[in-house]
Amino acid sequence: MNLEAPPGAPWILHVGAALLLVMHIGGGAMGILSGGVAMFAKKGGRAHAVAGTVFFVSMLTMAGVAAVVAPLLPDGRWTNTTAAVFTLYLITTAWATVHRRPGTTGRFERAILVLPLGIAAMGLALIPYGAATGRMEGFATIYIFALICALAAASDLAMIRNGGVTGRDRTVRHLWRMGAALFVATGSFFFGQQDRIPAAILATPIPTVVGLAPLPLMTFWWLRTRFPSHFRLRVAPPRSAAS
Repeated sequence: MNLEAPPGAPWILHVGAALLLVMHIGGGAMGILSGGVAMFAKKGGRAHAVAGTVFFVSMLTMAGVAAVVAPLLPDGRWTNTTAAVFTLYLITTAWATVHRRPGTTGRFERAILVLPLGIAAMGLALIPYGAATGRMEGFATIYIFALICALAAASDLAMIRNGGVTGRDRTVRHLWRMGAALFVATGSFFFGQQDRIPAAILATPIPTVVGLAPLPLMTFWWLRTRFPSHFRLRVAPPRSAAS
């Protein structure tokens, strides 16, 4: 996101634009680092809890700035706006999942439902427009966000109808939403801001590997949590002295 005050604008606008840009970039960088720590740390441990809190605050800062500023940029930045709102939805619902008493829901879960439903509706509305104007490929990212939001909204409705989530379902809900938010951060930088990456690094597999890393990690932890019996470490029994 290139945020700059127009030439000739009052100095206060230049300072404000620079501050918002620093908050956006700093939040994204800290979010990627802390999200990586949270992914590898022991789940439920102190390191995971601290990294998760830093990740939540960092991503809230990054996405919050983008959601407010992106629509005001000259070129519209609708994809960036959608990604920012989608990320805010993911991290806030993931955070609420583990900080609300198991098996309960509240006004927040009902109110936040407007975001995934709105993005899903927008994606659906853009299909005929994209087909008529030949811009289907230009809206591909929004279509993907819309599909994920439709599935997430269905999950939210089921949770509200059931009165909340408990046990493994609660952990899985938290994991995939935090993991998806981390992928938005890594993907936005390593694939969407390649002009900011040094050419020496860009010529290596590092941007692709780091950019996609949240997906296999998220999948692993989802399976690890959903099917714990299949991921237990099997240790061969000790051999007896007579053998």
